[in-house]
Amino acid sequence: MNIIDLSKPIQYNKQDPWFMRVKIKHKAHKRSKLLIRLLGLPSRLFPKNFEGWADDTIKQMGVHATTHIDAPWHYAPTSEGKPAKTIDEIPLEWCYGKGLVIDMKHKADFDPITVTDIEQFLQAHDLHIEPGMIVLIKTGRDVYNGTKAFAEKGTGMSAAATRWLIDKGIKVMGIDQWGWDLPLRYLIKKAKEMNNPDLFWEAHLVGQQKEYCHIEQLVNLDALPYSGFDIAVFPLKIVGASAAPARVVALMNAAQA
Repeated sequence: MNIIDLSKPIQYNKQDPWFMRVKIKHKAHKRSKLLIRLLGLPSRLFPKNFEGWADDTIKQMGVHATTHIDAPWHYAPTSEGKPAKTIDEIPLEWCYGKGLVIDMKHKADFDPITVTDIEQFLQAHDLHIEPGMIVLIKTGRDVYNGTKAFAEKGTGMSAAATRWLIDKGIKVMGIDQWGWDLPLRYLIKKAKEMNNPDLFWEAHLVGQQKEYCHIEQLVNLDALPYSGFDIAVFPLKIVGASAAPARVVALMNAAQA
């Protein structure tokens, strides 16, 4: 079995937008010795060669700050006329399944991915979408990870393409760029230029009518074939949250690699 990591490292990066910076405090082994003494164990009874234990504290990390999966609650308070699921309410059955990569690296920045784009790719490579698959959109924009350009560049899914995947039986889909839609600042700019309230966050807002989840900030999709692998994307069980970090991995038999 080959396991391919599709998750970005969780670490501080000053180039990240202020609202998604991660801050972690790493505590050396020796610092725990004082705690142990306060808990009642005298130094003379410390095990031989005991250096203490290392510890770490996440001081700041938004649930959308790294590779993560969004719950329907992120898109709106309701989905399909019912209270939207928070991340701890997502069925685990949604989070494991056959994987499929749709290669959209040719799409220019700010050019949305359409239903026609996806259909043409599937036809050209004789690929088929099956209900329950986890579909990954490869844009190649993970190369900007760790740079200021990461949140500013990219293609993005159209509302129609998102809706089309859901109608094909896809509950979980993902992308290897900062967000599922076109870049946020670009959407704001175009909505103002065109005086059009339907442009902003159009793909996310499909989740109001059709229940689904998507993964953002994937990496390493170039390491995958287009099909013939499984995907596991299990989020942290954060009660009431709109999303959660996830260790997303692809699983392939050695013969498939």
